[in-house]
Order: sequence, then structure tokens, then C-alpha cells
Amino acid sequence: MIQEPTRRAVCILGGGLALAVMVGGARAELAAPVAETRHGKVRGYVDQDIKVFKGVRYGADTTARRFRPAEKPAPWSGVADATTYGHASPQKSNEPDQAEDCLFLNVWTPALTDGGSRPVMVYVHGGAHANGSGSSPLYDGVALCRRGDVVVVTVNHRLNVFGYSGLGQLLGGEFLASGSVGNLDLILALEWVRDNIASFGGDAANITVFGQSGGGGKLVTLMAMPRAAGLYHRVITMSGQHVTAMGPQHAELRMRRFLDHLGLTPERAGELATLPAGRLVEALQMADPLEKGGIYFHSVMDHDTLPRHPFVPDAPRESGHIPMIIGNTHDEFGGGAAGGPGAPEITWDNIAPRLAPEFVLDLNAQYVVDWYRARFPQMTPREVFVSAATCGRSRPGHLIQAEERAKLNGPTWMYQLDFASPVEPWRGAYHGFDIGLAFDNGDKPEAKAGSGPEVKKVTEAMSETFIAFARTGDPNNAAIPRWDRYTLPARATMIFDVHSRAENDPRGDERRLFQTAPFLKQGT
Repeated sequence: MIQEPTRRAVCILGGGLALAVMVGGARAELAAPVAETRHGKVRGYVDQDIKVFKGVRYGADTTARRFRPAEKPAPWSGVADATTYGHASPQKSNEPDQAEDCLFLNVWTPALTDGGSRPVMVYVHGGAHANGSGSSPLYDGVALCRRGDVVVVTVNHRLNVFGYSGLGQLLGGEFLASGSVGNLDLILALEWVRDNIASFGGDAANITVFGQSGGGGKLVTLMAMPRAAGLYHRVITMSGQHVTAMGPQHAELRMRRFLDHLGLTPERAGELATLPAGRLVEALQMADPLEKGGIYFHSVMDHDTLPRHPFVPDAPRESGHIPMIIGNTHDEFGGGAAGGPGAPEITWDNIAPRLAPEFVLDLNAQYVVDWYRARFPQMTPREVFVSAATCGRSRPGHLIQAEERAKLNGPTWMYQLDFASPVEPWRGAYHGFDIGLAFDNGDKPEAKAGSGPEVKKVTEAMSETFIAFARTGDPNNAAIPRWDRYTLPARATMIFDVHSRAENDPRGDERRLFQTAPFLKQGT
């Protein structure tokens, strides 16, 4: 049970008194924790002996600096309340509490200023650079802190057109970095961690950044950004298959179409900085001029703030020495277009035309279906669809990252989650299923994992591995078998399952099939 204080309790605690609460019939005496940052003091609350601080400001309100790099917050007097999550970036999802004033982070820690020098694990949420926040129950850091004596941080930052626009290609000047301000927000957050985390019992010299999907993509982009150097010491990406950013010409094309949709000419592009945020969010519903679906804004390779693509033509050498785990799930495409109960059935007659649009690689879908049927005759049409869509869309980027890192002899480990959701078994080990397991939150309803003994075993394996990596830069620990680095041609990979195991080049035949065509991140 979360022992979150009421507004009245916070006022009482402000006087330094203890708060008496009833927990399961037992009396517990709790003192609201207060931590001191360089900008001012913050007061949190206690959850299962873990000190929690939510909605801590790391950057000033960006409303007046739309499309421009954020500034540090102004100092405050007194003690700021840090018991509720801060605003999320404006977005077209149903994420609650959206506002441009969104530069907030959340901290979970076992203790304050006790000299613990704990490993710090900073999580960057997914959502394709477009949606999400650091406030999901799956990202709650209590269990991870209790298991591993670590400090956990989650972050909100600017997204979609607010964080990754092509305005810099049109206007330059103060808007030159507009294609990367979302990532510059993350850098500002990491600077906050460096400067303040000791007050929360963390070690500023041992920062692990980890993120899933778009969050992992943002992290591999930071690995190619000179301004991020020295702010993190280990990286974990979970289904973060980015190898390329958005090119500057494509960024400009999207921006011109976005302006046109809003009834603005390129000469009036500067007006975007003062339009109501709601109008910009509504315009995000427009079709993308280059890809299927809604308009897609993500990191822009602008030759300056982001001087190169993250993993093309190779792995960035400036971060090649940093230990890195690269992970994906066996059934990345287990939901979505693959359908589920009640969805249109995938058959041998309709699989190829349904599969073709899901490929990022330019391969003949019917050829791929025939290839799977010849090699895996036991597979159903839906199983072929999920496997081929996963390997033709999500998996190639992970392999490129690992291969390019191996060429630099960078310390790299690769995993694949094979354990399927017991709650929604038709989805298999779907995209995002590893989040709850890695956070030791497999028992939360949002994790879709349940609470059986098998789930607990996989949760232990993944969370202990992430903690071990954060602590030492090596993922090996007692909860898993020996896990060797990813090298060529061995391609050692940890398969997380009820009985986790290490394999060399798992799904090698599928890898070779899909490596016959070049891969670029969708939206590039």
C-alpha cells in the first residue's frame, strides 16, 4: 500500500512532525523525507520503506521557449511538494495531465545522504518519440530499489513536434536545435542527476540509462551526441531498434507539410512558437508525407546538436567503451496488426498482403511467407505473421547495433525475451512485455504477467541482471547462466525464459533472410 500523504498531512509534516498511519491494522510512524537539491528543497513520502519524490522540477517551464533548448529552473525557497507526478508533454494520446511545463523527474531511493553511493538507474519512457511519460505504474521504482539497493529515476520531456521538429531547417538561429530539444531535455535531466543525486543516496559516477522502444531509441541517439558525453556510464536498450535519425531534408519536408496543414506558409513558420499548444496537438493527426500513419517527428540529424546518425555507418566511437545491453522480445509484433481474439483471422490466403506493409525492409512478402512455410511447417499463419513482422521490422536494428558495437570490441551483451505473457498468451513475448519484468513489477496488472511462480522466476532473472549491470557494468549474476559478450561470429545471446539460457546466434536462419535487404529506421 502506498503511504502517500494527504494535502493536510503534508502541511503537518512541513512542521517536522511525524505522521501516524494505519497499515494493515499495524501502527507505523513515518516522517516525510526532505531532500535538498541545488535549486531548493523537496518533500516526498515513504512507500514500503522507500523514499519517493515525484514531480521534481529539473527544467524551467518550456512554454516561452517552445522549440528551443530548455533552461535550468529558478531556485525556490521553502520546501516544494514532491508527492505527485508532474505534467506530461503535450501529445495526441490519452496521457493525463499534459502541459508544456513538463520538465519533471521522479526519484525512488532507499535512503538520503547516507553515503551509500548507490548505482543510479535512469529510465527513459517509450512511445515512439511521440507519446508517454515517466509516470506509468510499470515504471514505479519501489520494487527495484528494495531488491537491489539502487536509486531509480524516471523522466518526462518534450515529445513529438514540441521536442523533435524540423523548424531549425527552415529558420535556423535560435531554433537551430529544434530537432533535438527533446533529447537536450534528457541531457538537462542527466545533468540534474549528476549534480543532485548524492542528496538522494546515489552515486553520480555510476549512472545507468535504460529505456524501452522510443526510450531506447533516444538513448542510442544520446550515444552519438557529444553534449551527452560523461553523463552516463552504462546503457540498456529494450526494443530500441533505432540506427538512423530523421535526415535534415526529411525533417524540413515534414515541417513544411505540418505548416501547410495549419494554414501557415514557411515565411510564417515562426508563428508556431506562439500558437496554442492544442492546435499543434490536433495537427499531429495529419498523415505523414513519407510514411504510413500520422506525422512522425523524431530526432533530427542536423550536423550540429546531432552530428551523425546513431548507428550508421557504424557505432559511435565516442561511446564505444561504454558497457551496453541490447534487448528485444521474441514476439515484438505479438499485438497490433497481428490481431487477437475477435480480430480478423490471418490465413494463408491473406497473410502476404497484410504482412507487406509491416516490413521496413523491402522484401517480397509472399516469398517470405513461402520461406517460413518451407522451414517451419508447424507454424500457423498467425505465428508466421508475428515472426516475419518481428524479424522484418523490429529485430534488424538491434542486430545492427550489436554487430557494429562488436566491430569496435565495445562491451556489449544481447538478450531476447522468450517468456510469453500468461495473462494474454496470444500476444506471446510482445513489445514492451519486458518492462514490468525488468522493474520487478511483474505482479502489477499493467505488466500482463500475473503472479505465478514462473513469472517470479523470470522477473528475478531480468531485474537481478539489470541491477548487476548497473552496479558493475557486467550483467552476470547468480540468477542467470553465464552470459558472454556479443562478438562476431558467435553472437552470444541470453534467452530470458522460465529456464533462461545462453545461445549463439538464435534465429540465425531468420537473421540471414532479412539481412539480404538494407534496414533504415521507419521515418528516416
